[in-house]
Amino acid sequence: MQADLLKPQIHPTAIVDPEASLAPGVTVGPYTVIGAKVTVGPNCRIGPHAVLEGRLTMGRDNRVFPGACLGLAPQDLKYQGCDTEVRIGNGNTFREHVTVNRATEEGQMTQVGDGNLVMAYCHVAHNCTLGNGVVMSNSVQVAGHVSIHDSAVIGGALGIHQFVQIGSLAMVGGMSRVDRDIPPYCMVEGHPARVRGLNKVGLRRSGLDSIHGAAYLQELQDIWKLFYRSEMTMAQALEQVRNTSWHGPAATFLHFMEQSLAPGRRGPLPSARG
Repeated sequence: MQADLLKPQIHPTAIVDPEASLAPGVTVGPYTVIGAKVTVGPNCRIGPHAVLEGRLTMGRDNRVFPGACLGLAPQDLKYQGCDTEVRIGNGNTFREHVTVNRATEEGQMTQVGDGNLVMAYCHVAHNCTLGNGVVMSNSVQVAGHVSIHDSAVIGGALGIHQFVQIGSLAMVGGMSRVDRDIPPYCMVEGHPARVRGLNKVGLRRSGLDSIHGAAYLQELQDIWKLFYRSEMTMAQALEQVRNTSWHGPAATFLHFMEQSLAPGRRGPLPSARG
């Protein structure tokens, strides 16, 4: 019989509120606690001593390892007990003692997409957004309102400042201090973090070279050099490239830089050379 046709399998020592919704194929390990407002999708595996609390919705095929705590109240002094939310997609892995907090204010949520790997002892704070295919190595500490885009790879034992955005396919070296936005496709490391170059290995592995072709990847190299290897300031580079037609990854890069350089934002990380 297929797993998704089975009733939830709940260990006798687990505490599952009768109002919680567990789909077919879910397994719940020893001493786990699941609250009343939790919804767990088909074929999720919830390990021992995990805590799922608050208005938490999980899709299918997620795996929660021992000691993980998902959906608990935010660590935010502004929080006044609002019924906020954590929404998690499909096929994610939350390793040992990961914490994902719900949002702070009414109508807000913390959101995790599909196929993410969040390794042991990571913290995802209130109002964060993780895209799809993100890899977070051990002990990454993510402050509130951070957005990490698809397929970014975050090295271990580092902190990410509140409101920072990390672009798609960025790679962040371990033990870096990330206090400003990281553009897509960039390699970053240092304390404080600095942009070192393009993530060429990640671009190749992603298949973007075959999807868009060598010409589009050359465009990405060209626009990246204007921002990170020319004598212009980033604001000057932005004004220069706005009147040019860019495609594929270069267009994605430009859109990110326009947002990061907007008034009120901290702006992107500088180059290691400047």
